[in-house]
Amino acid sequence: MTTAPTRPVRAAPHLLDLVGGTPLARITTELAGPHPGFWAKLEGYGVGGMKARAAISMLLGALRRGELAPGSPVVESTSGTFGIGLAFAGQALGHPVHLVCDRELELPVRQLLRGYGAVLHLVEHPAAVGGWQGARLERLHEVRELLRDAYWPDQYNNPDNQAGYASLAAEITERLDRLDILVCSVGTGGHSAGVATALRRRWPALRVIAVDATGSALFGRPPAPRLMRGLGSSILPRNVAYDVFDEVHWVGPAEAVEACRRLARHDFVSGGWSTGAAALVAAWAARTDPGAVVATVFPDGPHRYLGSVYDDGFRTVHGLQPEHAATRPVEIAHPDEASPGGWTRCVNVADPLGATAPSGATTPPGATTPPGVTDPLATPAPSIRSSRLTAADPLAATAPSTVPGPPAAPLPDASAGHSGRPGSPGAPYTAHRPPPRLRAPRPAAAGRPRKRAAPPAP
Repeated sequence: MTTAPTRPVRAAPHLLDLVGGTPLARITTELAGPHPGFWAKLEGYGVGGMKARAAISMLLGALRRGELAPGSPVVESTSGTFGIGLAFAGQALGHPVHLVCDRELELPVRQLLRGYGAVLHLVEHPAAVGGWQGARLERLHEVRELLRDAYWPDQYNNPDNQAGYASLAAEITERLDRLDILVCSVGTGGHSAGVATALRRRWPALRVIAVDATGSALFGRPPAPRLMRGLGSSILPRNVAYDVFDEVHWVGPAEAVEACRRLARHDFVSGGWSTGAAALVAAWAARTDPGAVVATVFPDGPHRYLGSVYDDGFRTVHGLQPEHAATRPVEIAHPDEASPGGWTRCVNVADPLGATAPSGATTPPGATTPPGVTDPLATPAPSIRSSRLTAADPLAATAPSTVPGPPAAPLPDASAGHSGRPGSPGAPYTAHRPPPRLRAPRPAAAGRPRKRAAPPAP
């Protein structure tokens, strides 16, 4: 195997000032029924996208520790979105970027990444274990053998991934006086762990809902082929903070497509698979807990999904018409329980890594596992943490759209990043002020104070 020559990249640190300060929008579009509304952080409007926050954090952390030499190449596996953020970080900090992708990556995204100066290494076939992610990680190790001075951020397991979202959490706390429910899409686990951990320090009673994809292995269900990219995982990243979640929803592609298209048609803000899935569950949370203040993050915009989510032919071929989209989740008691395959909810959160992940391990399943490191996919049974909340689904629920409560205090340890108000100069995200590392999530504890319990299931 050969690689394209690595060209030097001149650092452009002024680009770092463009990160953050994305809008916070009120979403009222009917999604699987009417709801009183929720807040959405529109990360698709940020330069480099949401993943630019994490990419900058990981490269700055590596530079600070001496793991990344100035001007050395960076290589990473990506389904696309993190690649855009890493290409941005590479330009800003002066590092050539090599991205290991697969043939499922949309052609316009390949062209865009090459336009940003990244070198692409394409994988043609999924791995038997780990699917496309596993195959990309295998190729990544081959590329690293050829690029001996290259740095691998390892977005799946690098705690600097989580730390990069301290600025996002700070922006949310500045804009909201109160927050009761946070809905997080989960892939590598970085943004959900970073944002949820920080926001729960500000609001200890915060209820956190995970959104995964059908076919994903993240929360203890058996992996299966997935149509949606960027949401869920075939491997088990160690960045997923299982103990911050109170429940998990698996959303199917038909539901995500319908939500995306309705958002675009009625609120003029939308995105891809993760955005549609998170919006659907946020609307459900607002509807089932009237009076609660609900927020979520829209990780990206719609542009890379024009040939899938927003393509009528793609929708027809894959059977994603509106009539195939569930309007409420199927309830299961345990992740191992069978379900129809569409939108599913479980209030018992499984941690497949809990029993087997060695402390400090950094190689995810699907990659070449070094001696002494257990493959989490071989775990015979996941550990279970029982949530204390259930919810009914009264479609007629209404609630005020205002956000009451006392003014929020800023996070004391999230000073890096913009103030959160669009157009505000804030505190720029600069190389001499790297984002702080977030404290590890606290263990789940019975009796954690709650502001409210959702109404019991009928």
